Amino acid sequence: MRGYFTADERRLSYLDFGGPGEPLVALHGHYNEASAFAPLARALAPRWRVVALDQRGHGESDPAPRYGRDDYTADLLAFHRHLGTGPVPVLGHSLGGVNAYQFAGRHPDRVARLIVEDIGAVVDCDWSFTTRLPVTAPTRRALAEALGAAAPYLECSFRQRERDWGFSFRTEDTVASQKALNGDHWADWTAVACPTLLVRGTRSDELTAGHARDMTARRGGRVRLVELAAGHVVHHDAAEPFAAEVAAFLAEPA
Repeated sequence: MRGYFTADERRLSYLDFGGPGEPLVALHGHYNEASAFAPLARALAPRWRVVALDQRGHGESDPAPRYGRDDYTADLLAFHRHLGTGPVPVLGHSLGGVNAYQFAGRHPDRVARLIVEDIGAVVDCDWSFTTRLPVTAPTRRALAEALGAAAPYLECSFRQRERDWGFSFRTEDTVASQKALNGDHWADWTAVACPTLLVRGTRSDELTAGHARDMTARRGGRVRLVELAAGHVVHHDAAEPFAAEVAAFLAEPA
């Protein structure tokens, strides 16, 4: 079910995958949207009901003039209030992972558990891939062919327009978001108090093994690190093992 709410005078969209389980908030990365978590939602049901946000400028959510750190966390606060739940587990990939741990660190009463997928406490994002993306293509197939090996990771964001195909996000918004994501976020990471699962892809070009170990060490044993045979998008490359690790973590005693 698709739902909407208002934050910062803009309409944001989300997908509630439904079911009788407890809610789990999921946050996608750049180039993606809420629908990217459909396989994970099926794997975690019926114990968990995945509710995934289309973050500002992505999916069916409105674009925004700003994509700063405080803007994303303010959206999450509005989303949590809209859902009307108590503390919930929050899972985030890449951009969504930083948003998730910053939200958890700043609003500890709203996050019960944290799952961070393949992103560090220091981010140095390269947006050259974004600027090379095709703006439009005449058909869906042509858009996929232009993307090559990257197509499976972006296809959830493909959109048909009146005369061509493109993406649900705007290139200039993504570049602005990537620039704002860069920086040292150690203070936010170490401020997180809830149990945390950090998942790293062994072939990741974003999170190194050394940095992941440092993230674990600096939280004094409150973080469990799992490394899976995958690239940066672990929930895509290793869908079943990823879902199994998430389910096992969520089942652990508080």
